[in-house]
Amino acid sequence: MDPVSVLLSVVVCIFLFKVFYGGKRTLENFPPGPKPLPLIGNLHMMNMKKPHLTFMELAEKYGSVFSVHLGTEKVVVLCGTDTVRDALINHAEEFSERAKMPIFEDFSKGLGVVFGHGENWKVMRRFTLSTLRDFGMGKKTIEERISEESDCLVETIKSYEGKPFDNTLIMNAAVANIIVHILLNHRFDYQDPTLLKLINIVIDNIKIGGSPIVMLYNTYPSVVRWIPGSHKTLGENTAQLYKFLEETFTQHREQLDVNDQRDLIDAFLVKQQEEKPSSAKFFHNENLVALLANLFVAGMETSSTTLRWGLLLMMKYPDIQKKVQDEIDRVIGSVEPRLEHRKLMPYTDAVIHEIQRFANIAPISLPHATTTDVTFRGYFIPKDTQVMIVLTSVLRDKDYFKKPEDFYPEHFLNSKGNFVKNEAFLPFSAGRRICAGETLAKMELFLFFTKLLQNFTFQPPPGVEVDLTCADAMTSKPQEHQICALPRG
Repeated sequence: MDPVSVLLSVVVCIFLFKVFYGGKRTLENFPPGPKPLPLIGNLHMMNMKKPHLTFMELAEKYGSVFSVHLGTEKVVVLCGTDTVRDALINHAEEFSERAKMPIFEDFSKGLGVVFGHGENWKVMRRFTLSTLRDFGMGKKTIEERISEESDCLVETIKSYEGKPFDNTLIMNAAVANIIVHILLNHRFDYQDPTLLKLINIVIDNIKIGGSPIVMLYNTYPSVVRWIPGSHKTLGENTAQLYKFLEETFTQHREQLDVNDQRDLIDAFLVKQQEEKPSSAKFFHNENLVALLANLFVAGMETSSTTLRWGLLLMMKYPDIQKKVQDEIDRVIGSVEPRLEHRKLMPYTDAVIHEIQRFANIAPISLPHATTTDVTFRGYFIPKDTQVMIVLTSVLRDKDYFKKPEDFYPEHFLNSKGNFVKNEAFLPFSAGRRICAGETLAKMELFLFFTKLLQNFTFQPPPGVEVDLTCADAMTSKPQEHQICALPRG
């Protein structure tokens, strides 16, 4: 259905059933923003497929802290490195809540770690971080696992014999197997129907999650939930994912050995058996399913998409690809890439950082909310206000990056060719809601990327121009494309 028609339907329905703007007081010293229209607020101004572009434009006019009305809800938007770091790091607690987004609340119920709220979120996050560490995140054990998986990926790519192929499913499968190992102590073959079904569910949901109908659903849930559209598919897909995860941990429970915990599910089930009030309150089946779904989706989607951007950029800039390969040949040679090589490979490290910056996987982080009334940068923001963090404005900040719109690895190198950190490099966000799998993702990106470039030179199919425009989705994904992987040496 045409988004404009949907919007008009929504407005008419709301007008008939509800009056929203009766007696709402104007907040003093609330961040400035464009004047809202009755009922729709500022929706008429929004780029419904890529809202971060609208926010970037509004920041030019209203500054780095401003507000918009999404329907009748006042939303604060934060842009720019200094402002975002100030909020997420210096005011970490005040901005640490997750906004309630109806499309996700419908199935997450505020459980798990990504969409979790309050004390439940804190308990789940502590458990997740400690368990990820216990099962190898940042340790040799998971490095070995990633290394073995990269061998499987190389063999699969070799089977295409340099002919064009779409790498979406195999890249997702390779990365998915790492998080599946941690969660379920399992590895799927790349052609396993169950894995392919799960990957396609995630790909589909990420695409739907960035659609105008979902923005409208989150703005007018009581009306849009009755309108046909892809938002219903998102719910059906999630139900299928939850069903698979429920069946999986049910099987785990039958084989559970408290003294031999195999994976995150076992660790959770052991917690569940503890005779503590918190065990019954937080370590229940619904929380486990939500947590597993969060970690599976987050653990697969962002890293595989970043790697796909990386190969696309190497095809676009063959001179940069050659420099990376020269450094790999010089430092690693033909042996297996290891994390310890990274500090000896400043150019490759800079290229991987620049891939993450340029790819801009999460243009806007999932919306935060304030935990209390807060005065921030001279503005008053009440408790429970939804806060949008525009990460694009950080990763493309012209005050921190010389060529913010270009792919330029020198952003992370000094004049001597040594790697340098940059305060505006926040692809994982920052503060209390920073990505729980950041350490794992960094390991995956380095080991997979160096292994692939050690073994192949990547080129577009003959006569095809590399396209770096983003597809419409919840995350920044490359357009559908094919690649050629030519074996090296």
